[in-house]
Amino acid sequence: MSTDMKDYITSSEQEDWKPLVEDGVNTRGIFVKVLRYDKATKRALTFLLKFEAGASYPYHNHPAGEEALVMDGEVYFNEQKLMKGDYLYTPPTFKHSVKTDTGCTILFIVPQEVEIL
Repeated sequence: MSTDMKDYITSSEQEDWKPLVEDGVNTRGIFVKVLRYDKATKRALTFLLKFEAGASYPYHNHPAGEEALVMDGEVYFNEQKLMKGDYLYTPPTFKHSVKTDTGCTILFIVPQEVEIL
């Protein structure tokens, strides 16, 4: 393990937004910036998602839960509206969908891959 702090910093402002691509999932209008990637599991654990107005992510399960912080805009997790500054913790096996009418940016911490339902 490196003891150089620089090895653990992601400068998100210098990263480009990339389209979110997941096999078999409609992710049109959703973009990602990976902040922390786990080489062992080959997946992002911490990331930013930017949803364009009208974008949505389908109903899914979080086997290990998740954390979400709305950085900008408004979003619905199921029917619950969250706005800029709102934080959401979902416990393991919590199921929900995500949609936005106006667009939003959300910081996610997702310890285990989601399961699309």
